Amino acid sequence: MKIKLADGNVKEFKDGMTALEIAKELSQKLGKTAVAAKVDGTVTELTTVPTDGTTLEILTFDDEEGRKAVWHTASHVLAQAVKRLYPDAKLAIGPATDNGFYYDFDTEKPFTNEDLAKIEKEMKKIVAENIPLKKYTLPRAEAIQKMKDADEPYKVELIGDLPEDAVLSFYGQGDFTDLCAGPHAVSTGKVKVPKLLRTAGAYWRGNEKNKMLHRIYGTAFPSVQELDAYLKQQKEAEERDHNKLGRELHYFTTSPIVGQGLPLLMPKGAKTIQLLQRFVEDEEERRGYVLTKTPYMAKSDLYKISGHWDHYQDGMFILGDEERGDEVLALRPMTCPFQYTIYNAEHHSYKDLPIRYGETSTLFRNEASGEMHGLIRVRQFTLAEGHIICMPEQLEDEFMGVLDLIKYNMKVLGIENDISYRFSKWDPNNRDKYVGDAEEWERVQDAMRKILDHTGLEYTEEEGEAAFYGPKLDIQFRNVFGKEDTLFTIQIDFSLAERFQMTYVDKDGRKKTPYIIHRSSIGCYERTLAMLIEKYAGALPMWMMSEEVRLLNITEAAAAYCHEYAQRLRSAGLRVTVDDRQEKIGYKIREARNERIPYMLVAGEKEIADGTFAVRRRGEGEIGNMSQDDFLGMAVQQDRDKVIF
Repeated sequence: MKIKLADGNVKEFKDGMTALEIAKELSQKLGKTAVAAKVDGTVTELTTVPTDGTTLEILTFDDEEGRKAVWHTASHVLAQAVKRLYPDAKLAIGPATDNGFYYDFDTEKPFTNEDLAKIEKEMKKIVAENIPLKKYTLPRAEAIQKMKDADEPYKVELIGDLPEDAVLSFYGQGDFTDLCAGPHAVSTGKVKVPKLLRTAGAYWRGNEKNKMLHRIYGTAFPSVQELDAYLKQQKEAEERDHNKLGRELHYFTTSPIVGQGLPLLMPKGAKTIQLLQRFVEDEEERRGYVLTKTPYMAKSDLYKISGHWDHYQDGMFILGDEERGDEVLALRPMTCPFQYTIYNAEHHSYKDLPIRYGETSTLFRNEASGEMHGLIRVRQFTLAEGHIICMPEQLEDEFMGVLDLIKYNMKVLGIENDISYRFSKWDPNNRDKYVGDAEEWERVQDAMRKILDHTGLEYTEEEGEAAFYGPKLDIQFRNVFGKEDTLFTIQIDFSLAERFQMTYVDKDGRKKTPYIIHRSSIGCYERTLAMLIEKYAGALPMWMMSEEVRLLNITEAAAAYCHEYAQRLRSAGLRVTVDDRQEKIGYKIREARNERIPYMLVAGEKEIADGTFAVRRRGEGEIGNMSQDDFLGMAVQQDRDKVIF
């Protein structure tokens, strides 16, 4: 049989050879390091037998899909170890993640650190046993009965929720079997060096109405050295984690009596977001956006027109009960239907277009409790939201204009090299999720792809990630732990203008339906703040710090000198405080350094006599004495230029 390899070469192999046998024939080293295979684009086991004319890629741990196959196998090793040690534990789910794996168990008591040590020891035994994993399928009735006989109620529920035509596959490894779609490594030995990291509570299926299960997180690497390097990197990531650092630096806090996913921004965090908001609103105004201010809630009638009621209701907070005869309202998950209503309040011609609406909007989304995390995923957030209503022939220029705005904002924030682009498309196999017909979707997606290709951006394509009303370009970033989230988004909407009967009079005197571009220019402010805290380890660029300069007096006589100059700095627009406590200067400097203050100005008798300050810059230490005029000019210029240091 002829097989096309990943490098494009076509080679001939004996009929019936498995992917693993082919890997060994290609090279002894590849045969040893291979963990999975990709046949015609589908990741599968090395036991798979490719057929004549197929494309084959051998995956190792260095490939993302190869790592996930190993980590998925490691989750089964974890489950097998738990079942050996705690036979009454019930199995839920155990997927691979971006950095390892987890498995959820229903046990009488949560797992302790001592339990983790015992389980990890048992996992290493299973790895040493090098047990082969064998895949097989069963008809639905037999699969359900098998899981009932094994007393695994969560697996029975999962099978019941799968489509009638779903292939029900199982993986057996010695005395352990699990319901699983795969793919996996060929044996437990491929897991090499497993490490259990921590435990956590997790509601079944992420729903707080369901039972709380006990989750174990872990990872695995081919060698102890690679594991140690990863653990070191994770320790550094934990030090940068905004959920830890943001609280320590008093950017935000949370409270159980306020509620999950509802962070409270403290003065530092609130000031930083205010500064970001002013910057964005001013920049948008320079680029032709007009400001709107719309209600936080609306009647269900509005969301029924937009389609949110049918396609997004589970993510909304509903007020009132229709069955009781209440007027049903919902907190807004986005502003688009409100801005469309503003557009419809006036008649428009082609001369009016494009119209660029912008709004700093507070939005509400009913996130599942298991999904919420610090400032990254919350139930109430603030978005720099905008909608451009334009004619079809203006679509590409306006899209390019939005992209230029986003790129500029990213450059000012210093994150232009930390992001990636994803073209999010619809899933034609999940029609109920979207409005519009297949022909419209393909037409608009083709148009968007052409625009993206004209920009020269490098982007990936992801099916099933589009909004329900149109495709989008998602600008992605990863937090310090490697989890990917969307920071900005640009969406092309071909549906809602028609649903809202939005029109303009064209040059030929006929009414036509405009196109709409949905966009955020800095994304969710809370999420952006989280990312900035992590990127800069709390030492945000000076212009977005709530405190840019702190003056420190050495002597009591220098306190008045510091206060007098602080007022001059404030009058120039800088954010300044004076630490005139009767503490040693070394202590005050350490505190200011720990709070990541960009500039410290120290004054004693000598500085008073010279009319200067000893200047300390964050990250550099002492940079020498400067006159009041020189420091003022430098600091104001750096603040105005949004210098990053």
